[in-house]
Amino acid sequence: MSRSKSTGAMYRRLATQVRVSALRMVHRAKSAHIGSSLSMADLLAVLYGRALRVDPARPDWAERDRFLLSKGHASAGMYSVLAERGFFPKEWLDDFYLDGSHLGGHVTYGVPGVEASTGSLGHGLSIGCGMALAGKRDKQSYRVFVLLSDGECDEGSTWEAALFAAHHGLDNLVAIVDYNKIQSFGTVKEVLDLDPLVGKWQAFGWAARQIDGHDFEQIESALLGVPFESGRPSCLVAHTVKGKGVSFMENRLAWHYSPPSDEQLRQALQELEASE
Repeated sequence: MSRSKSTGAMYRRLATQVRVSALRMVHRAKSAHIGSSLSMADLLAVLYGRALRVDPARPDWAERDRFLLSKGHASAGMYSVLAERGFFPKEWLDDFYLDGSHLGGHVTYGVPGVEASTGSLGHGLSIGCGMALAGKRDKQSYRVFVLLSDGECDEGSTWEAALFAAHHGLDNLVAIVDYNKIQSFGTVKEVLDLDPLVGKWQAFGWAARQIDGHDFEQIESALLGVPFESGRPSCLVAHTVKGKGVSFMENRLAWHYSPPSDEQLRQALQELEASE
């Protein structure tokens, strides 16, 4: 098997396990946001499979890359990939969002591998700007990656941070937009149309590209190629599918909030196992 095929298979296995674990967690806790976790699973697989310079045995390693999940409501996916990479025991996933759990319903600082508590939308990119600016001024080599939802691109604070990053030449900062085109109460186009999204980031001074957010080769090529331009922050608009990997969840608004029933969980897991 060629290296590219073996690497792709590794990403696929990791993404599938993230989806499986996230489904089990949301089902057990009767919580929400499974569609949001599934849409970003392939992005997380490449980030944590290769792109990020991190060490699970040393989550506070000073030279580590910083990753922020600004869409902190998709915590089940984030916790799943951290557990798969060995930042904390997989057993922690079993009591996700339950009383006394290590793992809250939104991404929470204090969990190994988590850089900041997130979930109040529009804050993650601002936090990332601060980290990136500190890295520049301290002459550190780490990069800062921020994964945003498309819905939080409705927030003024996101665009204020975008202006700040370009003004300060933060080419150690990478924004990734999970552009699944569905937010809380409707499609992005219905709620507040963002197109042309790549053009907006470019107009704010960023080097911006768009990819298929479920194509591992495209994801890897983009993430290993940052910064896209010296002296500019990088934005990757990743076109994704809400609920990706589970046929009856794909592109369905209901799965922003609804947890799967017992039967729906069985069907979802069967589909994911068959995709391997």
